[in-house]
Amino acid sequence: MSASRVLVLNSGSSSVKYQLLDMRDSSRLAMGLVERIGEQTSRIRHTHICDDDTRERRGPIADHDAALKAVAEELAKDGLGLDSPELAAVGHRVVHGGKTFTQPTVIDETVLAEIERLIPVAPLHNPANLTGIRTARALRPDLPQVAVFDTAFHTTMPESAARYAIDVRTADEHRVRRYGFHGTSHAYVSRATAKLLGQAPEDVNVIVLHLGNGASASAVRGGRCVDTSMGLTPLEGLVMGTRSGDMDPAVIFHLARVGGMSIDEIDTLLNKKSGLVGLCGDNDMREIRRRVEEGDEEARLAFDIYIHRLKKYIGAYYAVLGTVDAIAFTAGVGENAAAVREAAVAGLETLGLAVDATLNAVRGDEPRLISPAGARVKVAVVPTDEELEIATQTYALVGRY
Repeated sequence: MSASRVLVLNSGSSSVKYQLLDMRDSSRLAMGLVERIGEQTSRIRHTHICDDDTRERRGPIADHDAALKAVAEELAKDGLGLDSPELAAVGHRVVHGGKTFTQPTVIDETVLAEIERLIPVAPLHNPANLTGIRTARALRPDLPQVAVFDTAFHTTMPESAARYAIDVRTADEHRVRRYGFHGTSHAYVSRATAKLLGQAPEDVNVIVLHLGNGASASAVRGGRCVDTSMGLTPLEGLVMGTRSGDMDPAVIFHLARVGGMSIDEIDTLLNKKSGLVGLCGDNDMREIRRRVEEGDEEARLAFDIYIHRLKKYIGAYYAVLGTVDAIAFTAGVGENAAAVREAAVAGLETLGLAVDATLNAVRGDEPRLISPAGARVKVAVVPTDEELEIATQTYALVGRY
């Protein structure tokens, strides 16, 4: 295939993130962000990586159609326009693919209809993803457009992990099951961890800890996900920046019956006003650690709750896998918060887990081991690259057509 470039689009409800990559060497040519779409204060920030040039413009951007046209204009200024014969495909991040989409998929009307049908289980994400897809298709109807699904990597989970213990007919009718999210990150990091160990992915068992404002864990056996912490939605699992994670479902009934809260109010509480921000008023781990070091007991408790949940998942997934070769920390908190990594494995020495204080304190952009030499289970920091993963999957797919 002569064309080698892939444009990766991540369309949110009021933003579009994008990267243009050359898949001959996986290099980035340009990247940017359009934010506050639909407001008077819209902004596009664009970086032409080859020239190390970043430019920004502000002003109203009415909708996603206008946003993608603005992206096309910025790329064209650098000689990288959407009309370039070098552009092989557009890869779209789609949050929810349900049980239907287990692989990256070339988008047609049938695929669009199924993504739309899944809106009830991803009401915040799939509509925005669809808008980005439709706009990109209108701009370049001749170009392959590929959907890469956050949920796809987790579709290898056995039914014993994916099923909730509720009435089967009810669950099937309403598609209630564990789907998992952050799949492109878990896929990329688990493979990168195997490479760091000098082994093939199929020979390695890894616990991946994707710790950002949203956070999830996965148990990956031989390159295949066998369990993950997020469920029907991204609310389940670890303590997150603003999400509660695991909780007794009866809390919802209690808040409705005793607290008089509506379903929408409870939804907002658990997704936007819980987690770290609900516990201490901050969802930035750097600020929480600063407060802890100053003796703030509220911040200390929030940090301890965060670590307690994280440690429980490490232990649970160790049990699920039976044998663990490595634990990989990734995403904003996982890659940068040495105190989180240290606390997460503290006391787990009998499981072969430990970090070397000197190695753990080192910051860097490359995958690295932070466990002591000769450790039975390697502890790694592996920067995630979801855009490269989307581009790689997209390019591999269109190359077969």
